[in-house]
Amino acid sequence: MGWLWAIIVGLVLGLIAKAIIPGKQHSPIWLVTIFGMLGAIAGNAIARGFGVEETPGIDWSRHAFQLVAAIIIVAVGDMLYMATLGKRRHRV
Repeated sequence: MGWLWAIIVGLVLGLIAKAIIPGKQHSPIWLVTIFGMLGAIAGNAIARGFGVEETPGIDWSRHAFQLVAAIIIVAVGDMLYMATLGKRRHRV
């Protein structure tokens, strides 16, 4: 159940990050999901570094760290995707 939850959270974070980033992103949905999962992991690590490990109720600050990390990872990942695979796919 842990992997399923990680995939769902990664998908939601990746899609929100993709919607926030201006312009068009060309990354496929599976890659956006992986970027979202990486953003969740990085956001949790950053939140833990700031002393926000777990709070009673909804962890809004931890979710904010996850979203910011996902936005950065989706933006950078999409640029790398377009620099490598994306150009070849769009030429065909």
